[in-house]
Amino acid sequence: MSEIRNLKPECIWRNFDELTKVPRPSGHLEKVQKFLLEFAKRVGVEAFQDAAGNIVMRKPATAGMENRKTAILQAHMDMVPQKDLKSTHNFETDPIETWIDGEWVRAKGTTLGADNGMGVAAIMAIMEDNTLKHGPLEALITADEETGMFGVTGLPEGELEGTILLNLDTEDEGELIIGSAGGVDITATLDYKEVETDKTDIAVAVTVKGLKGGHSGLEIGLGRGNANKMLVRIVREAITDDEARLATWHGGNMRNAIPFEATAVLTMPKENKEDFMALCADFKEDFIAEYKGIEGGIEVVVEDVELPATQMPQEIQDNIVDAIYAVHNGVWRYIPSIPGIVETSSNFAIINIEGGSVAFKFLARSSSDSVKAEIGASIESCLNMAGMKVVFSGEYGGWDPNPDSELIKEMCGIYRKLFNKEPTVQVVHAGLECSMILNKYPGLDICSFGPTLRSPHTQNERCLIPTVPMFWDLLVKTLEEIPVK
Repeated sequence: MSEIRNLKPECIWRNFDELTKVPRPSGHLEKVQKFLLEFAKRVGVEAFQDAAGNIVMRKPATAGMENRKTAILQAHMDMVPQKDLKSTHNFETDPIETWIDGEWVRAKGTTLGADNGMGVAAIMAIMEDNTLKHGPLEALITADEETGMFGVTGLPEGELEGTILLNLDTEDEGELIIGSAGGVDITATLDYKEVETDKTDIAVAVTVKGLKGGHSGLEIGLGRGNANKMLVRIVREAITDDEARLATWHGGNMRNAIPFEATAVLTMPKENKEDFMALCADFKEDFIAEYKGIEGGIEVVVEDVELPATQMPQEIQDNIVDAIYAVHNGVWRYIPSIPGIVETSSNFAIINIEGGSVAFKFLARSSSDSVKAEIGASIESCLNMAGMKVVFSGEYGGWDPNPDSELIKEMCGIYRKLFNKEPTVQVVHAGLECSMILNKYPGLDICSFGPTLRSPHTQNERCLIPTVPMFWDLLVKTLEEIPVK
């Protein structure tokens, strides 16, 4: 039995533990969909899977509370599949292995899946408990949020009956979220004809690793290193000083995760290797100095590899490397009226160069649609100059805050009574499904909240144990206080 089942509140941790045993990486959700439908049947609540793969549950009101407004509990079922290099974990078949580290719950070598498994577990706890007081309830557990919000994009109009939405996908206890950023996926591609390598050359693989990575919305403003943008500094100088040529490049694996590792295979004359090694050592020192207090384990590793048969043509190589160097990554600007909150950013998430093909993937976010268009055009313009084809997809708008929300006013009062302190009413740079749900159900009154998580989308993801009872108490009391229709 997992030790997290002994934590409080038992109802959430027990359900979360069960959820960790069910593989649910984005794009592979058949097992968790079946698990949720079987759970609903076992606890006696109505449930169905819609055409977009979302699971909807309905639970009738407690006796005497039938006249309350219907509340929708919302979370997403998928998780980001990130692991460290030494892990042999298969996200499509293996359970997540959890462990307790002081006040935190973590996973062994992988993402924990508390984003958004804690929200799903809370919904399960509400649905199974017949001692709670509440009005009519719906649950919307969406599919494939992490890879493009596909479940909520396909949410049928008219499927939901509620007028209040409690989104359980926020990572800071004590914050009541009333707005979030929109986003757009940007993909750039180029095909090229490879050329033969010089058979007298040698080949090396140079890797930048040991970075923290992180959530490209919540942690983009922390100044963490992007492995792709750090590696290009080495590659560009090696081309200039050591006659290096680029054969392959692989960095990052999720649009919404800051890349923590990237590797390029370079060829070069044998006599230039010593200078290249010194160059890498110098860059490592530079990186450590530049990211002091932000990153703690930066490594630049060079390994001898077999000379590949082919590499990029020099002109294309130079254009692509210049584009990697020049294209924007990180914060674009902060919200003018709330200077501490990122308004617009881009995450240069993925580079794959091999076999005559170049592919870049970005996720741009903004709470301003016009500035989101601006940063997208900037990225497109930069990459067009390198001859790349740029495609925009998966765009979603921001969630405009409603400071006059009756729900927020009520929840602030509940929070003060429960914990004798003020909550923070906030907007976040992360993309939440609330904006897309609002497009189809514009009359909803919405709040997003949750327990404290850190480093989601990385193998360092963790959940702060003392905040889970507070999250649960706020959720339960809010459902008790939902107003009459």
